[in-house]
Amino acid sequence: MKNRIWSRKFGAASAGMVAVALVCASIVTGTASSSAISAHDASTPIVLTSPTIPGVAPLPGPIAAPATPASNIGILSISPNEGVVGSMTTVSGKGLPASASIQLNWTTENATWVVGAAPDTVNYLGAKYTAVTVVLDTVKTDATGAFTTQIQIPKDFGGNHEIYAVVGSSELAEGGFVTTRTATMTPTSGPVGTPITITYTGIGASQYTGGGSLLYDNHYVGELMANWTRGVATLHIRASGVVGNHVIQIGNAISYLYLNVPQSPIPYTNGMTMTFKVTKQDKTPPAASIDWPVDVSPTLSQITTLDEGGLGVNSNVSASLSTTKGPVDSSVMLSATGLPSDGPVSMQWASVVGNRVNCASTCWSFVTQPMSSATVSGNSIDTPVTIPDGLGGWHAIQVVQNGTVVAQVPFYVMASIVGAGVSSLTVKEGQPFTIHIKGIGWTQLDNTVGVDYDNSYMGYGCGFNSNGDVLLNLVATGGVGTHLIDLYPMLYSLSPSFANTPYGMVPMLTYAQDNPGLALGYHLPAMRFAINVVK
Repeated sequence: MKNRIWSRKFGAASAGMVAVALVCASIVTGTASSSAISAHDASTPIVLTSPTIPGVAPLPGPIAAPATPASNIGILSISPNEGVVGSMTTVSGKGLPASASIQLNWTTENATWVVGAAPDTVNYLGAKYTAVTVVLDTVKTDATGAFTTQIQIPKDFGGNHEIYAVVGSSELAEGGFVTTRTATMTPTSGPVGTPITITYTGIGASQYTGGGSLLYDNHYVGELMANWTRGVATLHIRASGVVGNHVIQIGNAISYLYLNVPQSPIPYTNGMTMTFKVTKQDKTPPAASIDWPVDVSPTLSQITTLDEGGLGVNSNVSASLSTTKGPVDSSVMLSATGLPSDGPVSMQWASVVGNRVNCASTCWSFVTQPMSSATVSGNSIDTPVTIPDGLGGWHAIQVVQNGTVVAQVPFYVMASIVGAGVSSLTVKEGQPFTIHIKGIGWTQLDNTVGVDYDNSYMGYGCGFNSNGDVLLNLVATGGVGTHLIDLYPMLYSLSPSFANTPYGMVPMLTYAQDNPGLALGYHLPAMRFAINVVK
């Protein structure tokens, strides 16, 4: 196989769709590439730049110039020295230069996700935290070198923050403030299936402070993070259970709840307990639905890889699509211009085939399959193509003329629900039923979904080996009434496994705003189902 190249010869409709799209190295229609790809190619860390997430607070001030501690550094009085975002504290200093302008610097961090990206996959490689100091305020000392001021604790990550009194490049005095956590829930009552929004503020920016966990009546629901939302995790669950009060707990976690935080080295990572009242049990379960993440522009600059053997760098053909994302079986218009001559062309779909089970070396291969044909007129084509029923995630539609790939454009296959989603909306207790979805991918970002039954994590489903088709086999439990099944994105941290990859293999409740896939153009949703259990 010839060396791959990075190309930007896509039409205007797709130029903004940056992604580690998976495409075929072979141009042999309907066959696997002769050169299969190792699952371990995507092990080089790429530190992601956060997309622009709506509503996220900026850094609490401009970046401070570098400063170093004075040899006789003093002490700032901070009272109180802990509290939640938005609370007030008094900062006092003395023994400083008289009648001088003092800069108050606040230490914090930036947090982001790390992935490994290759032409054929994306791997989850953990998170990265970077220390940063910002200017929080500027005050002036009196004739004795003292000052007192009040500051409002900024919208920022929780945990320890140093506050420095700085003159020039010298830190003359130091104090500290601990931002603790708080949570809100709305609404606090409603029937089974009521959407509940929980906001957990003050999550930190380190491995042991950067996560949280949610319990519903002592059942594990899932995990939450706030890397790209500066310590504020927003999540949505649904009310489940019998009529009456239900206890929701939220607290510090690496995937699972840290139950004795006060005895830990991070006792300030507090959680809290809230109560939701289920007011009634409806006999008619709500229809299946999909909750999509925020719609943001990807930030990773890598795009679909092109093979020199199929399309050289000098190709003048440009292809574009009427839309660059959609579910399987959807129709999209393909346009291509600059084709070298009139005559027939064919379109083919580039994907992969394989699985991750007991994967040690060669685990999957590039493949193509035929889509449609068209006739070039005036060196261009405009033709509809139908997205094949197969794996979700990034693929490519290729234009082939005279046996050569002359253009290709990326397309993202979105997750979808098959029919009503549930094999039967009414099920007797103890009887089996199935949930059917399509468009599940094969990378560590999108090859699995975590499954909650009545807000209790029960396991996951994988769609790689089954070509994006997932049929979950479940059993109706919990007594007469409506019961909820919620599917959430997961970070798959197995096969291959990498060091320092926490938060894997469990439902990701903050998928909508803090999922690494957002930076690569992945649209990973929660999918929600319900059944009515009868005697």
